Amino acid sequence: MIQLEHASRWYQQVIGINDVSCHIQSGMTALLGPNGAGKSTMLKLITGQLRPTTGSVTVLGEKPFANPKVYRRLGYCPEIENNYDDMTGVEFVTMLGAMAGIPANVLKPRVGEVIETVGMTVNAKRKIGGYSKGMRQRIKVAQGIIHDPDVLVLDEPMNGLDPVGRREMMNVFVAMVQKGKCVLVSSHILYEVEQMTSNILLMNRGRLMAQGNVYQIRGLIDKHPHKITLTTPDTRRLSKRLLDFPSVLSVRLDAQKPDYVEIETRDPNSFYSSFPDLILQEDFEVSSFESPDNNLEAVFKYLIQG
Repeated sequence: MIQLEHASRWYQQVIGINDVSCHIQSGMTALLGPNGAGKSTMLKLITGQLRPTTGSVTVLGEKPFANPKVYRRLGYCPEIENNYDDMTGVEFVTMLGAMAGIPANVLKPRVGEVIETVGMTVNAKRKIGGYSKGMRQRIKVAQGIIHDPDVLVLDEPMNGLDPVGRREMMNVFVAMVQKGKCVLVSSHILYEVEQMTSNILLMNRGRLMAQGNVYQIRGLIDKHPHKITLTTPDTRRLSKRLLDFPSVLSVRLDAQKPDYVEIETRDPNSFYSSFPDLILQEDFEVSSFESPDNNLEAVFKYLIQG
């Protein structure tokens, strides 16, 4: 649904994004990277606010810059706060719905529907100037989905939301995906998007560092040992058996944590395949088992270091 081919955008001597190529299909994709990585520039190219300096950007088969055909099928929730503070939430969403071309006879019920969807019914008739940061985020999402877009672009949509609000917004985005939509979520907070999707685009310093399933990407990073930690009352016997695994590089115990074992492997798939058989065959008791490296934080750190 979204396609970039060798797209670059320069601001005089400053590069916003540099030679980015990617294809984004229906479903949810997370655009990740630290502040200044080029995420907002990429989103502005996708939403038609900017034209690429070189390369091409297409959305739903069309170039998005100044293209009403794309805008009718595209929803956008920007990071910036430029709301109409003298308007109520209902008035704001109604205005954006009318601008999107929703017929007058269906606009009012549709506004009520999306405001309820984002949890703003109680506060809908209050002026936006009196909204909290979280309320402003919710009303921005409401205007982004008012016209039921095929592509929804969200720039840092969780900012200012409390944990309950984050969960509610995630449910809204997941519901869009379940309808066959394309949802692109930008964030610099990795644990947020890890709860929504494993499909990522990872940017740093204007370049696309990696794309695809986070676990597939993690599997390609074989030069870094993969750490796994577990707790067991039988640390020494289990550690001895683990060292017999060809995939295990090292096993470390901790005198301060008598039940703790840390394992390093360069072949996590092989280890994960063999480990359950060992536990079952020799009746080891393992009370916890986790990998601090099998997450987005680790992927991000490995890909951008140096």
